[in-house]
Amino acid sequence: MGRNLYILAATLAGLSLLSIVLSFTNVAQQPGSPGDAALWRTTSIALICLALILALLGILSALFEQAERRFQREREEKRRRRAR
Repeated sequence: MGRNLYILAATLAGLSLLSIVLSFTNVAQQPGSPGDAALWRTTSIALICLALILALLGILSALFEQAERRFQREREEKRRRRAR
């Protein structure tokens, strides 16, 4: 699950980068363009914050999975010792 969160975070970070680039180009000032430069920058900030949160969740997920595997391994070793 951690890998999926990393992929989602990278996608959102890419979209955030695209939004910040659009805010500095003339696309934001063209007629029919959605919003203005401030809207593009706000969208970029929101997307990067969401990407950072998802990356943190991915890290925590990977850490807890590793701890769970280690606990399982130790429990199996204790069972083997008792069986002898």
